[in-house]
Amino acid sequence: MYWPFVWPGATFLAVTVAALLVRTLALRLLRRWSGDGEGLMPILAVLRVPSFVWCFVPGIVAAIAVSDLPRRAAGLLQLALVAAIIFSVTVTLANIAGVLIMRAGARKALGGQVTGLAQTSARGAVFIVGFLVLLAALGVKITPLLTALGVGGLAVALALQDTLSNLFAGMHLLADRPIRVGDYVKIGDSVEGFVVDVGWRSTRVRLLQNSVVIVPNSTVAKSTIINYDLPESRMALLVQVNVEYSSDPDQVERVLVDETERAAPEVPGLLAEPRPTARLIPGFGESALQFTLVCHIAQFVDQYLVQHELRKRILRRLRAEGIAIPFPTRVVHTTSGTIADRTDGRDS
Repeated sequence: MYWPFVWPGATFLAVTVAALLVRTLALRLLRRWSGDGEGLMPILAVLRVPSFVWCFVPGIVAAIAVSDLPRRAAGLLQLALVAAIIFSVTVTLANIAGVLIMRAGARKALGGQVTGLAQTSARGAVFIVGFLVLLAALGVKITPLLTALGVGGLAVALALQDTLSNLFAGMHLLADRPIRVGDYVKIGDSVEGFVVDVGWRSTRVRLLQNSVVIVPNSTVAKSTIINYDLPESRMALLVQVNVEYSSDPDQVERVLVDETERAAPEVPGLLAEPRPTARLIPGFGESALQFTLVCHIAQFVDQYLVQHELRKRILRRLRAEGIAIPFPTRVVHTTSGTIADRTDGRDS
């Protein structure tokens, strides 16, 4: 009674065991080939479970081939098996695409960290291709379906103009990369902070107060953007220092540069190179000589601590050197009463 199932069962078991052995050997070779395994470890983690399931596929196919099932039943089983395989491979490839894009961003190969829109777009493209392949495998003609989707897509596009506007604006930001995840930016006149993510609808910016502002992608694309991390994070910092007119300009310049160079190794974010400079600019103020100290900082947010520490050090140094910082003063010249006397004389 059970004899018709013995040969298909034995075939299934033998082929499945052989596939599992091949899988184990392949995974070991991949780990050895990648050295410490760090490069391929995320991909191997994604493949671990699907590859185990795939080992049963050749066993099932071989068992169906040697069984006495009717041709129609065998065909339906094989078709269902193919559909399951295509779906499984599509999901696995989508996950691998997301992992590869994330790792490429971590290695700065894409110019910075990867946004959620990039990973979603890659996974969506894989799913669309997998869906079309599945339809073709099931015998569904794709051309009429694409035509229907085109007509329906036009109606959907008209109904979702704002959503699609944000979506395509996000793709534009992803392709042009005026902002990247982790950059410190200023969007328009009010939003300023670190870019957390560029999604399919909005861009998230974390302010220095540790709150997050969510800006629609279309608004970001239309706004003027200042990216303080492009072309590099290092930037110049201008600190204005006013001294009395009686001060020696050469001495003031020397003191400012020397104090900044001494502070560079001690103040976080203050760079020793390029060297600081001091210039008599903007120059002659109403009540003071106006110097501008130019130094360089590692990134935009370092300016607050650097200015705080530099101003304290410069103030102490100027006092020690006998260089005074003046209060605003105004000299008013008055005339004697001759004008009034003349006026009185004329009236008389």
